[in-house]
Amino acid sequence: MILASSVSASSSSSILEAGLRTSLSTRRSFSTEVLACILILVALINTAAAAANELSEPEIEGRDLARQLLEQRPTEDFTNPGVLHIRDAKGRRRATPIVFKVIVTATNWLSIYETLPGDNADALKLLIAHESNSNRYELTLTTHGNPGSHWTKTKSDVVARFAFAGSDFKVTDLGLEFFHWPAQKVLKHEMKRGQACKVLESTNPEPSTNDYSRVVSWIDNDSGGIVHAEAFDAKGKLLKEFAPKEFKKVNGQWQLQEMEIRNVQTGSRTRMEFNLEKK
Repeated sequence: MILASSVSASSSSSILEAGLRTSLSTRRSFSTEVLACILILVALINTAAAAANELSEPEIEGRDLARQLLEQRPTEDFTNPGVLHIRDAKGRRRATPIVFKVIVTATNWLSIYETLPGDNADALKLLIAHESNSNRYELTLTTHGNPGSHWTKTKSDVVARFAFAGSDFKVTDLGLEFFHWPAQKVLKHEMKRGQACKVLESTNPEPSTNDYSRVVSWIDNDSGGIVHAEAFDAKGKLLKEFAPKEFKKVNGQWQLQEMEIRNVQTGSRTRMEFNLEKK
């Protein structure tokens, strides 16, 4: 009995010691895992901070300016009729009636451009949903004036390649997509067309052959509006110049009355003109 008790006591002691060792090992393993997670988290924070610190003052100012421009939004809905005046590269001219609508929602705002070609002609409708991080584009073509005969493109990267109604305005020009590009930089401060401006350079991270490589915009210090803009092709050559020509205050809200875009390489030109009336 004494021997049995001794063996039993010895076994219990061994079991306790083994359990204690296991518990200590588990705690050490758990502590090691927690420490590793903390170290990884600290490393990620330091990496993000280092990336932020790598931005120059002009780049920080540029990102802030682009963000402020994208946060601008209309205060109310409106509809304005207008005309798209197009002069192509061969000097031929045509005018297309259009209507421009703005719809303000709780989460975003929509801008809609529609052509009004008349009976038995094709009609085009472009919808741009201005989201916080990017734009969403939708293009609908109605053929021969028949509402039952139409197609709609909803894939934004496909729609973005279109020129609106055969004009010099790309879909992404109307959506000011270049302000969404990650690389934004204030190059300088200077006067443009009698206005004190910040000169903002927006650089395309992945320009395709037919896309802009960068866009330089003169932003009015007071209104935050675009005074002038220049777009450069994939080879870095000046491709287009954009200029709003006239604004008008309607019901306490400034609205664009006329804007023009010119292709300096082909000589084509498009002017978009709106009939603004107080409602």
